[in-house]
Formats: sequence, C-alpha cells, structure tokens
Amino acid sequence: MGFDVGVIPSNPDGWGPPDAPAIPQSLGGGASIPFAPFSRSDKLGRIADWTRNPAGPAAFAAASRDSVFDFTSADDSLVAGAEDSSFRLVDAKPPPRQPRFGPKWRFNQRPQLPQRQDEEVEARRRLAEKERARRDRHFQNHRSHHHPGFRGNQSSSSAKPSVDIQPDWTMREQIPFANFTKLSFSVADQPEDLLVCGAVEFYDRAYDRVNPKAARRLERFKSRNFFKVTTTDDPVIRRLAEEDKATVFATDAILAALMCTPRSIQSWDIVVQRVGNKLFFDKRDGSQLDLLTVNETAQEQLPENKEDINSAHSLAVEATYINQNFSQQVLHRDGEKVTFDEPNPFASEGEEAASVGYRYRRWKLDDEVSLVARCEVHAVNADPSGGRQFLTLNAVNEFDPKITGVDWKQKLETQRGAVLATELKNNANKLARWTAQALLSGADMMKLGYVSRVHPRDHYNHSILTVMGYKPKDFAAQINLNTSNMWGIVKSIVDICMKFEEGKYVFVKDPAKPQVRIYEVPSDAFENDYVEEPLPEEEQVRPLADVDATAQEMDAAAEAEANGASASNGGQGDKSAEATAA
Repeated sequence: MGFDVGVIPSNPDGWGPPDAPAIPQSLGGGASIPFAPFSRSDKLGRIADWTRNPAGPAAFAAASRDSVFDFTSADDSLVAGAEDSSFRLVDAKPPPRQPRFGPKWRFNQRPQLPQRQDEEVEARRRLAEKERARRDRHFQNHRSHHHPGFRGNQSSSSAKPSVDIQPDWTMREQIPFANFTKLSFSVADQPEDLLVCGAVEFYDRAYDRVNPKAARRLERFKSRNFFKVTTTDDPVIRRLAEEDKATVFATDAILAALMCTPRSIQSWDIVVQRVGNKLFFDKRDGSQLDLLTVNETAQEQLPENKEDINSAHSLAVEATYINQNFSQQVLHRDGEKVTFDEPNPFASEGEEAASVGYRYRRWKLDDEVSLVARCEVHAVNADPSGGRQFLTLNAVNEFDPKITGVDWKQKLETQRGAVLATELKNNANKLARWTAQALLSGADMMKLGYVSRVHPRDHYNHSILTVMGYKPKDFAAQINLNTSNMWGIVKSIVDICMKFEEGKYVFVKDPAKPQVRIYEVPSDAFENDYVEEPLPEEEQVRPLADVDATAQEMDAAAEAEANGASASNGGQGDKSAEATAA
C-alpha cells in the first residue's frame, strides 16, 4: 500500500503558486475544507481535534472525517464558553446608585455614606490608634491606688488600711457600697439646738472681691489653737449623755464621713463604742479624719513617697494647714465677736482659740433612737434684713497646674464653672463632706476659697485667688448629694450597731474594694497603753539606764560561762565569748 504524495504544482508564468493549485484527493481535493474564522483580535485556538468523541454511537456513525476540523458543535461551544469565563473584563464604571424612593430606601433608615480610604486617612487612623494604645498602657501602669468600683480600675495591692487589723479582731459585718446607694430615710422633725458654745467673728466681705489679678497672701495664725476633739473626750457630750438626752452621739466630721461613704476611695476608720443602750462614734488620735484629702477621686495617682511635696500625705497636711489659716484670715479681727451660751469647752483660760461655734444639735431618728452631734460654724455675717447668718469656711488648694490640668490663675476669671467641675471630679468626697457638715450645722452659707501656691515647688507660701459663696442645699443638689440617702446610711449603721453586744468596734473602709467592714476589738484597743504591733524581742532596744540589777547579774553569769568555754576551746572560745557578750 503506497502513499500518494500528489502532484507538485508549478507556475511557468511567474513566481508563486498557480492560481488554481491542485489539491490531492487524500487531503480532500475537490471538497470544501471548513475553517474557523480568524482575526487578529481573536485568541488562538486549535486547528484539529481527533480526541473528541461524539455523543452516542449514532452520532459517531454520522460523523464525517471533516468533523475534526469543525468547532461549531454544541460541546465545543461549551468548552469555549468555559474558557471565556476565566477571562475578566475590568469595568471602571461606578456601580449604579440605588433609587432614593422605593422599598429599599424606605427600610434603610440610615444609608451608609461612601468612606474615604486613601492613604492619608488610613495613616492618621493608625497613628491615632497607636497613641490611644500608648495612653491606655500608661494609664494602666500608673493606676494602682484606687478600687475598681469607682471611675475605672483604681485598685492596688500595696494599699494599706488606715488601721492595722489585728489577728484577735473578729469581723462582724461586711457591707458593700452598693447597699448604701439604695438606702433612703427622711428625718421628720427639724433638729433641736440643745446648747451652743464658743464665739465667732464676722466675715470680711472684702474677700468676695478678690480675684487672681488682685490675690491676697495667705497669712499664718500660729497663736490661735484649733481643736479636733473626739466624741467621748467632749465634756459637753458627756454631760448630755449623763442627762440621757439621746442614744447616739457623734461629731459632724464623723457623721459626714459616714454619710459620704460611697464617695470615698482612701481607707479610714471610725471607732464605735456600745455602752448600755447608747452608741458613741469616735475617731482615733491621729486618725485620717483629721487630715483633708487631696485629689482622692482623681484619675492621676499621687506619689507615695512622703518626702515628696506632692505626695498624698504631704498634700493632706498642706491642705489642712491652708484650710485652718484661711478660715481665720477672711474674718474681721477687730475684737468684735458673737458669743454663745457657754465659752469654748476645749480652750483653757488665757488661751486664744480659733473663731468657731459649736452647736450641739439633736435629731429624732425614730421613737426610740435620737442622735446628738457637735456641729461647727466658723463665722457670722450680717443679714441685709438685720438678722445673722452662720457661715462655714473651707478652702481647696492648687498644687501643680500640670497635674490638675487647669491653671486657676488663668481660668478663675473666665471659666469658674470649669474650675469647679475639675474640683468636683478630683475631690468629690471632700466637697461632699464639707457640704454635709454645712447641712448638719444649719449654716446659711458656705464659703469656698481657692488657694494656690505662689510657686508650684513652694509648699509654704500661698495666695488666695478668689472666694465663692454657695447655699448648702443648692450646692448639695449641684453635686448630686441626696440628704435622704445620707440619713439612710446613718440610720442603717445605727441599727446594725444597736444589735451588737456592749463593747468596742471599729468601722474600717477597705483600701482596695468598695466596701466597709465592722470589727469587734478588745476594750483596751486604741488606748495609750495599747500596742497594736509589738516589736520582736530582738528588735526591742532598752536604754542603759533602765537595765536592772537582775539583768546585770545574768550578763555576768553569761560572760563567766563564755570565759570557761574559751579556756577549753582556744581561739574559737574567744569568738563565742564575744558573741555571747554582744
């Protein structure tokens, strides 16, 4: 069987193939050869496909030999469609906008606006997130003093209670602050003045016109004595208790601390004594209640080093010193005073006492329980109608504008509200206590002075920038201090303590958690001869003058014994003798 090569056409008339070339029969000569149309814009395909199988034997029998060149069948169109589907055409046209009216617009209440996603906006957003993360880390690293239930995570494992809890104390009650915020009690009757002692001077109205540009230097009053006498040491309260005038006795500072318990952050303690059917609320000597807190509820933590002038302890001493001197400087010191029923019960003869009046007031809590408290007023003012108004005088202090964030010397004239709002945020507990004391004493006006350091690093020299006056009830409403809740806290604590047996108890604010605990303590606790933390014997140092003869004899015997041991052991005995003698 041979292979027909075919005839090679020649063109005797010129170059190139002839006009009608002869096609061999083996290649389909005389028949039309189908071909796919081709253009430069089309992608290249295959010329022939012998691997294609027709669908079914009938189709295979009907298929001709030219079908390998035919790409117009259905299966080829599917393959070509599948190949075309892998190609994507980039469309730069924006998507069609949704119609403003119709069901889609009706149910999409807030259509999303197109967002800018350029590089500048993204870079700014990343920088803002990094700065926020850095501030959060700095905030968490430096926030370790307050409890977590107030203004963020402010707890600290290093915070210590105001009084050392002894092993022999028994915890009787544990009350969270959440229970105090729900209490409410209204005193039906107005308080009754049982006795008023002391003498007060008149307020100098010239200080109402003081401003930062015409500030006054804060003077020092070393000759005037200030008394912080607790309840049981007050001779007037002892006399009223013997006369059975009430069942509960306290001072305005102690009651204010109890009334504002949910606002407190730092630890404090109050001693409660149950004697018969009477309760006495006392404070310890050198208690935290004698000092004024500074930035207690602020977000920035104060240094713990007591040698730092901006530490919590140093600022508390400075604030107490400022408050006492301010209360005496804004008065007319011309000798004119308003005297009351009895003189100052704590001042001795010839001793100059500070201008203060003590009002012993009684409240009736229920049919069986009545409360007597010693309340203080610091000055008196002439009423325009000819009467007299009692005033309480307090001062807030600025120590460093960089820490507080508000410069009083610049903001007090134009933005007094902002300065007061900053103080309400940083010293919420202190201002609430002052307001509660003004309400308890029945003062007609409370004067609030703004005192600042002459220089931020000088904590000895201060200046009075301005003095503002507020009515206690209006100021209490402004700082969200509810009187019904205040008396509800006092009433609940009195009811709890009335259920205890006779003895001594201590009311301690937890330094790390928003709660208070009541401990039962020995009867001689907090007395002068009561040692809370006795030192180990090896750490107790006795002066030479106190060594008795028995101790000397014991030392001589020990030395003789050491000398005998040294004679038998040689040089080692000398060392042991020296150690024994030491």
